[in-house]
Amino acid sequence: MYKLTKYGLIIITMLSCKFDNAKKKTEEKNSIGIQVNSFKADYDFLRKYTDIVLLEDEKGNGKVAISAALQARVMTTTANGWSGKGYGWINKKHFISGDTLENINIYGGEERLWFGPEGGQYSIFFKKDAAFNLDNWFTPKLIDLEPFDLVENTSKYAIFSKTASLTNYADFIFNFNIERVISVLSKDEINSVLELDVSKEISSIGYLTKNTLKNTGDKPWRKENGLLSIWLLGMFNHTPTTTVVIPYKSGEDQELGSVVNDDYFGKVPADRLKVDENAIYFKADGQQRGKIGVSPQRATNVMGSYDDVSGTLTIIKFNKPANETNYVNSKWEIQDNPFEGDVVNSYNDGPPEPGAAPLGPFYELETSSPAAALGIGNSISHKQYTFHFEGDRTELNTISMKMLGVSLEEISMIFK
Repeated sequence: MYKLTKYGLIIITMLSCKFDNAKKKTEEKNSIGIQVNSFKADYDFLRKYTDIVLLEDEKGNGKVAISAALQARVMTTTANGWSGKGYGWINKKHFISGDTLENINIYGGEERLWFGPEGGQYSIFFKKDAAFNLDNWFTPKLIDLEPFDLVENTSKYAIFSKTASLTNYADFIFNFNIERVISVLSKDEINSVLELDVSKEISSIGYLTKNTLKNTGDKPWRKENGLLSIWLLGMFNHTPTTTVVIPYKSGEDQELGSVVNDDYFGKVPADRLKVDENAIYFKADGQQRGKIGVSPQRATNVMGSYDDVSGTLTIIKFNKPANETNYVNSKWEIQDNPFEGDVVNSYNDGPPEPGAAPLGPFYELETSSPAAALGIGNSISHKQYTFHFEGDRTELNTISMKMLGVSLEEISMIFK
């Protein structure tokens, strides 16, 4: 078995790979029978395999667990202290196995750092001239297994850094530094960022990640060689009643293009994707593989999800530059328009084909920076806030109406 530290993978001896009875007793089940670990159980589990940086809000109820060994990813958070549920999906089987795989190592994590594009003539996941299929798809080790350096941390924030290089499908080499600053927010800061007045009766956790990509090479980054983007992907625990909600800018398709892109893995069935005049709704139950995206012409700077049974509202807010339309395209093909990609995405896991096992299952909320056309020494930053709220439904409804433009009743009924 392996223990992940910020220095990499260190082999250690373990007496057993199985959970003992005491560990099993820390696992809770929610009212619909979906097994959910407490934050403390997840935290204790993770510390067996990786060093964890812990951030806490002023009361100690909001907690953020970060792994420097896994690219400074936020593994999980909670709004209700040690006994509260953990929001991030963690692939415990992969940690326990000790395996490291060639294509991707799916450890999970509530917010992980990637770079785009995934596919196309400027891809960083496919080698030059390789066919765009799963056999040739390799997640760069930089964003899969390599550790980041912990530069500084307190109980409220942590700063991580990594100097690295990536080569794309067109054989252009990007030399850069990536800095990742993660901060937990106080209740007052949550209210200020969201322009809300959330009462202290509502359980909440909010954190900010500021991700800065700097060109440290001796060549400018230009479109003709391909560009990188900062890509943040959050993996969350699904339930049968979880629905993703993405507000969008209204307008004619001739002017703004389609409202939603749903052909990443084949068209999403109508009973799993609905669009009304206010928002896009996507079923996030972990039962059928599918992905959607929203273009810069249609996307706002907010998205979220709601689980009707547990009463958990999640909000993602990020910096979306005004009038910026150049976003990398990640489709697995040689593209006519490599800089007409999506700003926000959501992925619902499930079997990739009948009879096959899902990756998790889990669901994802994703945001991207614009394509980074950087001169030598220049940088771009992508900031993202993640919030989770639990408590009184009336107050949660107020938050939903303010941030997503739709009521909890609308969200709850959309797929019934």
